[in-house]
Amino acid sequence: MKALLIYPCYPDTFWSFKHALWFVSKKAAFPPLGLLTVASMLPDDWEKKVVDMNVSRLKDKQIEWADIVFISAMIVQRDSAREVIERCKKKGVKVVAGGPLFSAEHEDFDGVDHFVLYEAEASLPRFLHDLENNQAASIYSSRRFHDLERTPMPQWDLINLNKYNSMNIQYSRGCPYHCEFCDIPELFGRKVRTKSTEQVIAELDAVHSRGYQGNVFFVDDNFIGNRRKLKREILPAIIEWQKEKARPFEFLTEASIDLSDDDELLHLMASAGFTMVFIGIESPNEESLAECGKNHNIKRDLMASVKKIQEAGLQVTGGFIVGFDHDPPSIFDRMVSFIQNSGIVTAMVGLLEAPKGTKLYQRLKQEGRLTSFFSGDNTNCSTNIIPKMGLANLISGYKEIISKLYSPGPYYKRVKEFLKGFKPKFRKSINLRPYHIGALIKSIIRLGLLGKERLHYWKLFFWAAFRRPSLFPMAITLAIYGRHFRIVFKKSI
Repeated sequence: MKALLIYPCYPDTFWSFKHALWFVSKKAAFPPLGLLTVASMLPDDWEKKVVDMNVSRLKDKQIEWADIVFISAMIVQRDSAREVIERCKKKGVKVVAGGPLFSAEHEDFDGVDHFVLYEAEASLPRFLHDLENNQAASIYSSRRFHDLERTPMPQWDLINLNKYNSMNIQYSRGCPYHCEFCDIPELFGRKVRTKSTEQVIAELDAVHSRGYQGNVFFVDDNFIGNRRKLKREILPAIIEWQKEKARPFEFLTEASIDLSDDDELLHLMASAGFTMVFIGIESPNEESLAECGKNHNIKRDLMASVKKIQEAGLQVTGGFIVGFDHDPPSIFDRMVSFIQNSGIVTAMVGLLEAPKGTKLYQRLKQEGRLTSFFSGDNTNCSTNIIPKMGLANLISGYKEIISKLYSPGPYYKRVKEFLKGFKPKFRKSINLRPYHIGALIKSIIRLGLLGKERLHYWKLFFWAAFRRPSLFPMAITLAIYGRHFRIVFKKSI
């Protein structure tokens, strides 16, 4: 059996980093981890190929080669997924579809022969058994949560790691919290399931053995969901591994704001090589946080919590939302003030949306406040809810936030303020590659000579070079990110 595993295109979004990747000569931010894991679950005697459409075009001859096509996608990849399915059907190739998009919307897709929904480890074996016996059904779905200690290692040999800016690893699934707008508890449960220490180290070894050095993203929705295991097993093992390998990796992840309450965990994460963490802050307005069930963000000084995490050596990137029922008219100015003063350079501010399966979706459906289209991209000025403040007011206020945060002046000011107080605790091994030098040269040309932000760029350039030379690479990186964010928001608003 010849299996072609296809990952559809991402549109131009906040997290695609499309306009930043050009500077480092990379094609995509992250590899398709889910598909690579599925590949490991397919029979060993199958021929397998992966086409990541964010890296290379999907060619007709590749579809013609295949006996069966597996496609996985996020909701934001919906349009590209439809095109792939249509192309496969025209070639008469069977299509198997899974992942978050199809788990949420499989009834909206024609042309798919077999759906493998929710966690593939629970559904895929039954499909493969039935396929071998020529009695495969159209839908395989299991709400049983899988034991991650039985999840196989991703099949890294199917892709070219050099095409990606960062590698990724999954250590856990599930989140102990149940925010109203979030579908993670519905998809993966509230009990946090984890891989073993041996699995995590083996996956780090697998990536490192292929010659990769750089960023590794732990894609867990809440990395600190099981603190006891992290502190006693996982992080100490990673610290030792990093020492043995001369610190080849810097780690990124996602966590809840209560990370700031645990000094030991902060120290261990920084010592292990974690340098960046995404925090879902959502709003500086406590009534809005209470409304969406973000109780762990309430009754705390959010600004102080962010600063503490940064002081521990972890750059905070943040998620923010406007459009809650309890958002006051002042929310737009308060949001800008909070982000500017917190030093959160990469601040994803989006409109509130209601994914299917969430408590928010059910509530607004009962209230008759849902519209038909859900884009999966809350930074493109679209929403599937009818906000209490009025859609026109919401969009107008949102555009004001974006303008005040991502225009060159305030953006570069935020970068400088962050770098002034940031003291990273982890230093990975210095291994300059040609693309690093190329990125600097490209930034000088594109931002320093041709860009509208050139005055701000040169002020940051020389300030970082002479005042914070150890953070000079980070300063240039954040300048490049700023260009990407401005292009994305210019298209969407």
